[in-house]
Amino acid sequence: MAESRSLLGFAPVPKLNLSHLPEVYVLPVHLSLDNVHALEDRLADAGATVTYDILSARLILGALTTTKRAKFELHSRGLRLHDLGTGITLIRNPVMNGARILPVPIDGKEGPGRKRRKLTLVDGDEHNSTVLDGVLHTIESEPVGEDDVATNSMSQLSVSHASTNAIDLSSDNLELDELEPISSSEFPKNLVKVVRMGWFTDSMKAGTPQRFESYILYEGKVPVRSESLQTTGSLYHARGDAVRSVSQESSQNIDNNSGDLFYANVVEDYAEGERPEVSNGKRTPTPSSLRRDVHVRRFRYPPQQVRPRANDPTVRPVHLLRETTSEHDEGVSGTLPEIPQWVKENKIYACERSTPLYTPNDEFVSQLEKIKLERILKGDEIGVRAYSTSIASIRAYPYELTSSKEIVSLPGCDHKIAHLFYEWKTTGHIQAVDDVQADPALRALRIFYNIWGVGAKTAREFYFDKKRKELDDIIEFEWSSLTRVQQIGLKFYEEFELKIPRSEVEYIASIVTYHAKKVVDDGIECVVVGGYRRGRSENGDVDIIVSHREESATDHVINLIVTALETARWITHSLSIITANSDRGQQPVSYKFNAEKRGTGFDTLDKALVVWQDPVWPSMAEDLAINPKAKNPNVHRRVDIIISPWRTVGCAVAGWTSGTTFQRDLRRYAKHRKGWKFDSSGIRERGTGRWVDVECWTDIKTRAKTWQEAEKRVFEGLGLEYREPWERNTG
Repeated sequence: MAESRSLLGFAPVPKLNLSHLPEVYVLPVHLSLDNVHALEDRLADAGATVTYDILSARLILGALTTTKRAKFELHSRGLRLHDLGTGITLIRNPVMNGARILPVPIDGKEGPGRKRRKLTLVDGDEHNSTVLDGVLHTIESEPVGEDDVATNSMSQLSVSHASTNAIDLSSDNLELDELEPISSSEFPKNLVKVVRMGWFTDSMKAGTPQRFESYILYEGKVPVRSESLQTTGSLYHARGDAVRSVSQESSQNIDNNSGDLFYANVVEDYAEGERPEVSNGKRTPTPSSLRRDVHVRRFRYPPQQVRPRANDPTVRPVHLLRETTSEHDEGVSGTLPEIPQWVKENKIYACERSTPLYTPNDEFVSQLEKIKLERILKGDEIGVRAYSTSIASIRAYPYELTSSKEIVSLPGCDHKIAHLFYEWKTTGHIQAVDDVQADPALRALRIFYNIWGVGAKTAREFYFDKKRKELDDIIEFEWSSLTRVQQIGLKFYEEFELKIPRSEVEYIASIVTYHAKKVVDDGIECVVVGGYRRGRSENGDVDIIVSHREESATDHVINLIVTALETARWITHSLSIITANSDRGQQPVSYKFNAEKRGTGFDTLDKALVVWQDPVWPSMAEDLAINPKAKNPNVHRRVDIIISPWRTVGCAVAGWTSGTTFQRDLRRYAKHRKGWKFDSSGIRERGTGRWVDVECWTDIKTRAKTWQEAEKRVFEGLGLEYREPWERNTG
């Protein structure tokens, strides 16, 4: 929603330090995915530890206005707390009209309540206040029911108003006690707070963390179990050298010459309950009433879990990480490898670290990739981003993982990933992955999703709306409703699934180069990018960038190249030909924030997406002599030909070479560190839309001599260390 952009439109205040806070979770309610990402990045820049797991968070930030909605959102995500009776009450005065609704903290505890803010005149009118059952209520506006108040949601009220105008904290009419620093006493063990977005926006503007009293929507405690169980330690990061832990009293120093980093054993208490029965290494199935749709970053419960009592709806099932005797014997718990520098510095962007093609943890990563694909198929964008971030971080880790402690120390990895690793390490498999592989619905979705031109949304429509189960169903019942691209994708489905060896990639590139030079001149340069340039032995398609130092040589040249290749019978089908860059005179498109299309992830360069087939085969002459209409047995391949003017060739090569998460983080890094918009067609300032010439093309004397030099200038202009292509295999 457009209004929410005002939340994140101000520049971060450097002195804001949130490193003392426990793990923070951002509720993705009433916020676009871009704003969720931006808010998480702002929190991380301020030193906060951001988690994707709501069950491990103790501070939850949401664009909400009522306690009722806050409780609903927590319950819908599997987090049920013992209510402390603290929140925000919204009551309206039957006498007064048009006045603002002011949230007031409610103290549900026995004994002396916390010091309340003294509210005086607002807009020249004195609030009518009353005390009911020891609770202060501020009464304003016309009479409405509780349900009406609860439904005054963000669809009717902008985030900026709900965050900052619901209570005028900046008004001189508010007499406030002098703010005291937030201390660890604000978050006693197992206490969870849900606070309004206004707390963070006000803290950013003030440059210092504000106290929570006037922002709390809901407060509760995690249900307590009589027997304390210990989880594996967690490493909590702050910006720079500052580090912290939820539990200071049970810390264990690690001597690794890495400064003040330490691991802490965190003790979590849960409600008393039975242990699940375990037989032959298999867990007792979780009751169906407790299973939840995994659409929003949820996991099925691995073996070691505490099963809740059937008559206690407030208890959530959990499983705890354990340290075994063998782990101590092998030195796993006490002796860990030297922590990489990017871990020490909490580098959250994949473009800031090296990610090789093959890593010591590929087997575990392959399990996470299957869960990530499930999130893609279910349309869970936030879950996809969370798993992509975790996978990229694990792939960059240079050592074989031996302990869950190492997992939670990595940027972008939280307790959910640690639990999955523990289950995989101790049982040899992950139940969530087994469930995904065995699910007939997900099996069908995977098949449909692999049709070229069919996305996850269309795949779900085929299965759930139109009840199609197999490819034959699509051919028989849906063929006429398919686009031309989808029909071609279905026709060559099995051939497109076959991988392309490097030798064939190089041969295809040589043919494209030959015909491109033939229609232009010898100044044409072709670069094979994608997985080939990152070092993969086999690839799903072939990506080739074509450029020329003379700008006029690349104007509408894509049509000439495609025509030449079609005439020579190398291209059998043209899926899509895009000439947007040439149509605007090959000038870098200005960036307009309000007109930005989200979710495309595509640049504006000229390109042709084609189906390729070698027109010659060994027995061609004999076969045609027998049958002039003999079928060509060569496999059809997917080939993308991209045209880049020399002025932005470095951006094109960097973008099309890098892995998906590396590309994503290049865009995020440029946005949050530079205020720029990066894609493969160039870099623009977000504020003015002006093209940023990081490749020094404007002055003919300083232009890059080679595309390799141009690519390195892109990294230099962004303030990043250059990463070789084989260091960008984030997946």
